[in-house]
Amino acid sequence: MFIDSVKIYVKAGDGGRGCKSYYRDKYTRDGIPDGGDGGIGAYIIIRADRNLNTLIDLQYNQHFYGLKGEQGSSKKKKGKDRPPIVIRVPCGTIIKDIGTDCVLGSLDKDQQELIVAKGGKGGLGNRNKHEVTEPIAGDERQVQLDLKIIADVGVVGFPNAGKSTLISSISHARPQIAAYPFTTKSPILGVVGKEEETFVVADIPGLIKGSSEGKGLGDRFLRHIERTKILIHLVDMAAFDGRDPIEDYRAINKELKNYSPEVGKKRQVLAANKMDLETAGANLSRFKKTIRKKIYPISALNREGLEELIAAIRKELQKNSR
Repeated sequence: MFIDSVKIYVKAGDGGRGCKSYYRDKYTRDGIPDGGDGGIGAYIIIRADRNLNTLIDLQYNQHFYGLKGEQGSSKKKKGKDRPPIVIRVPCGTIIKDIGTDCVLGSLDKDQQELIVAKGGKGGLGNRNKHEVTEPIAGDERQVQLDLKIIADVGVVGFPNAGKSTLISSISHARPQIAAYPFTTKSPILGVVGKEEETFVVADIPGLIKGSSEGKGLGDRFLRHIERTKILIHLVDMAAFDGRDPIEDYRAINKELKNYSPEVGKKRQVLAANKMDLETAGANLSRFKKTIRKKIYPISALNREGLEELIAAIRKELQKNSR
């Protein structure tokens, strides 16, 4: 199950109590203060892990409590500091404090960390002739974790346009493929190319009219293309189910702009899919007369035209990196 948004509660450990103690022997009538300080409570740390791709574990474990620092003892012995609690999340996770509605940070790289709750300092003992002080409580807060997948290229289009077939044809990803809409219910990542020439492409579940307003869970899907560099706009040219490729193209662009001006301005590589079907040729001719943009005719199923498409994607990525 793909879970991309959860709320969790974190409570760092309180500091340990300082010790009030006096060393006495037959030569020291009043005693020498020797109480040790308390230990520091456990911090709560969130760490990015490239081996994870969903927040599902946190869907069922939403409360995290750090251990209290150990109490100081006599002979100036300091209490032990508690080790931190580490919460692992996928790369691309954004952490927000629900109470203040402020973004605490974004974890985009493997093993990148963010302290979300500091452990409390231990109370001071009387070893330095100080009065014993109270320990400090650990931080606590409720945070929201939102996963936005990190990919170079996002594939957008209406349901059943052939996005899953395309990504399976150009990468080693194996999404579920079927001849009905909304087969893909969560983003799928695939790596295209070899060695240094690779790029990551994301299959975004099909968008529909009103997606930017949450219809069909579209707003949850749209946020996954915010971090992509460019988009492949896939249009079904066969239009067997009565759809109009021109209307589909315009509708998807409208939803992208409505969701975010930045998303609406992303560079697009326009691909006309299902060119192996007999109705596609006439539709493509009509499409070209109306939409004056470079378009790459392909058949993702038969793997036709994919080399030209991939070359165009690489070219756009190079422009984006300048």
